[in-house]
Amino acid sequence: MNEFVSSFWSWFIAAITLGGIAFCLWLLYTQRAWLGREVPEVEDTGHVWDGTLTELNTPVPRWWTVFYIGLCVAALGVLFLYPGLGSYDGLLGFSAAKEVKQHQEELRERIEPLYATYREMPLTEIAHNADARKIGQRLFLNNCAQCHGSDARGAGSFPNLTDGDWLYGGEPETIVQTITKGRHGIMPPWSAQISASEASDIAQYVRSLSGLASDSLKVVPGKRGFETFCVACHGIDGKGNQLVGAPNLTDSAWLYGSSEASIVKTILNGRENIMPAQEGILSEDQIRMLAGWVWGLSNPASGAK
Repeated sequence: MNEFVSSFWSWFIAAITLGGIAFCLWLLYTQRAWLGREVPEVEDTGHVWDGTLTELNTPVPRWWTVFYIGLCVAALGVLFLYPGLGSYDGLLGFSAAKEVKQHQEELRERIEPLYATYREMPLTEIAHNADARKIGQRLFLNNCAQCHGSDARGAGSFPNLTDGDWLYGGEPETIVQTITKGRHGIMPPWSAQISASEASDIAQYVRSLSGLASDSLKVVPGKRGFETFCVACHGIDGKGNQLVGAPNLTDSAWLYGSSEASIVKTILNGRENIMPAQEGILSEDQIRMLAGWVWGLSNPASGAK
């Protein structure tokens, strides 16, 4: 509630909250002559059901009144100590985000000795150390599987991490950089410069680069279009550029599918993909363990220890 753009909603919520407590206290005060009064005989309202069930007008016990007054006082105390009144942060400055961060720090302190064991170990060794791989896999399942899948084989728009095809490079330190800082890949839309027919020609040429079935009549004009609009990022040979994250168009790895319709859509509308940075979520040691495990997925030839 303390992140409202408009202060109106902050005051609105605070007024309703305090108004509810004030109304409860007012109700108890105005009924003080009746609440908890001593009644020699319980009043009979005159309502009887089934000949035996009589409705009585029995005053509530005095402890009930005191109990409700105590609850109102406790509610006011909580509201002033904690952030419950609109944008008011509370005297204690409590927030769920701070509490989560504190718990994370406490957890990292407890597990620090475990990660210290692998701190000086090269990532290539971490990748094939049985105990280190278990840690890396748990980190992956908790933080990465939502996008890349529990088997790390990816899905539409999410790269397969097991095939050795890397947009920005598959060296261990590059993977660390990707996990730490994240990536923001952009394929610009060309619909203002390229017609749907021309995009179809280019798509056929791109399919031919990776050995897929293609229309030979469209490949020649498609190559001219490719050399005009695409070589700056993907290179004259279509093998891509890892410096900018431009994919290799000559292999069998496709983020958005290899059909002509999918390629045409990519050319005309562009694509944008974001790998979120993990440096504020994972520690440096955790990132190294995770990077080692990911690197090992596409580099199994070294053998496991």
